[in-house]
Amino acid sequence: MSGETVPVMTKKMLGKTADTVPRPRTGKNGRHGAHRLLANESGATAVIAAILFPVVIGGMGLGVETGYWYLTQRKLQHSADVAVHAAAVRKRAGDQNTAIETAALHIASKTGYSPVVGTLLVNTPPATGTNAGNRDSVEVVIAETHPRLFSSVFSSKPVKIRARAVAQVHGGSKACVLALSKTKSGAVTVSGSTSVDLTNCNVASNSNAADSFLMSGSTAAIATDCVYTVGEAVTTAGLTLKQCAEVRDYAPTAIDPYASIAEPANVGTCRNKNVGSPGNSTTLTPSENHPSGVKAMRFCGGLDLKGKVTFAPGLYIIDGGTFTANGGDIGSTAGVQIVGSGVTFYFANNATAKLTGNLAISLSAPTSGPFSGLLFFGSRTATNVSHQVSGTSGSVLQGALYTPASAIEYKGNSAATDGCTQVIADTVTLTGNSTVQSTCENAGTRDVMVGQVVTIVE
Repeated sequence: MSGETVPVMTKKMLGKTADTVPRPRTGKNGRHGAHRLLANESGATAVIAAILFPVVIGGMGLGVETGYWYLTQRKLQHSADVAVHAAAVRKRAGDQNTAIETAALHIASKTGYSPVVGTLLVNTPPATGTNAGNRDSVEVVIAETHPRLFSSVFSSKPVKIRARAVAQVHGGSKACVLALSKTKSGAVTVSGSTSVDLTNCNVASNSNAADSFLMSGSTAAIATDCVYTVGEAVTTAGLTLKQCAEVRDYAPTAIDPYASIAEPANVGTCRNKNVGSPGNSTTLTPSENHPSGVKAMRFCGGLDLKGKVTFAPGLYIIDGGTFTANGGDIGSTAGVQIVGSGVTFYFANNATAKLTGNLAISLSAPTSGPFSGLLFFGSRTATNVSHQVSGTSGSVLQGALYTPASAIEYKGNSAATDGCTQVIADTVTLTGNSTVQSTCENAGTRDVMVGQVVTIVE
């Protein structure tokens, strides 16, 4: 209503209403209750902080500790890498598992690894990964256990750190002549009026001598893919290298491919060493069961051949004495011919081979069985023995002439096509005129690898 005024509420009109309006209370110091409420909130904050601070500190510590774990793992991985490389180098050299493990442990310890807090496992071949079962590879696994530091707020379990590495021996090329001696001068010697042509084949010497490979005489000539020596070489203008520019000095040691083959047991009935007669043909057939599982025949005091002698497949043990033949005139009925396929001759008790003169030899090793690829097998204890093998220009020897503790003086040939001849001995002397091939895919032999490299693949 216009012109009307709103009555003013007086205390009397309000009655007790005004008295019921709450007023702020004050304490002794004149502080209001709100301040005391804030004081109560500060106490709650302290409680929350007391709860959260260990978590925050633990989280910060976890970050620092995780960085420490990562650094430790990287150091452990470095240890595994250098250890597996050292192990693979020893594998390339043909060492046994014990020596491979020792090399890995020695190198790992030089990087700070300690067996007190960790374990080192060497697997040859690897037990896991893409190279599991690969006999050319080595696996090293290092594991360490560390107590927790700041992160013990969250867990009391220790931290396990693991590193793994795999190295592989690969590449290289094949050799058909290998001297196994570690120290002898002229471990591989090409001497006299020699002309040797090696096809698909390298020459290797494991000797560390300054003349590990020696060409003696101005008329000595040899043509080969390449020459590898642990030591050095003394050569002449008669050396022809088909696949490399120069001799590979200071090369890695070449593995003895037949080192794992056990020597045959020297057992069986002793037979007369005189076999055959001039102008006649004789066939020998092993009939005794040998522990190796093949048929065998044993000759005591040597083996002396006359006429044409054919050896049936099997193992022929020559127990002492000399394996020889009276060559005579190959064009006459008195000439000696030695023929055999699938045969292995084992030389026991310092027996020697002396197949020289005008002999026609056609022998080949077995392509399967316990002595696959081995034509001659010299005892590993015959350290003062020298074998001589040199037939006529038409002679053929297929397989490995393997006398790891003895010397071989060799002059021979491979088949005209797909020939496979390996000469592996303590020392090798190449004489006369020889044409040797190393096409061994179907010969049952094992590869003699040279120039291989070691690579970390996992």
